Amino acid sequence: MGELKTRTRRASVSKFLNAIGDDQIRADSRTIAAIMKQATKASPRMWGPGIVGFGTRTITYANGREADWLRVAFAPRKNKITLYISRGFSGYEGLRARLGKHTGGGICIHIKSLSDIHLPTLKKLVGDSVRQFDKR
Repeated sequence: MGELKTRTRRASVSKFLNAIGDDQIRADSRTIAAIMKQATKASPRMWGPGIVGFGTRTITYANGREADWLRVAFAPRKNKITLYISRGFSGYEGLRARLGKHTGGGICIHIKSLSDIHLPTLKKLVGDSVRQFDKR
């Protein structure tokens, strides 16, 4: 099996966020980073060239192979921000329903702007995701 592409890098998160060309996506990314940092109590790290992740835990694949994986993360893109949030916990679907304007499925939630979503619901969704992920 080849090396994972999504793994921690030594790149600067601050430089990455400062280089985001769109003012709104840059500001929203900083807010999301603060929410995820508060929920995980972990400093942000780059995971691959474009994902900002918070915290790690070891996951075990069906074949027994182990790898470090992020607890929560986000990826600012040209026209949206993708949030990577664990799912399947009690209340997940209800929180997603109250989140506001977003798309995506599985662990990916795509938003265009934080102004499109209910920020307290996002904070709860991230916090509950972290607590559920920590139980696994």
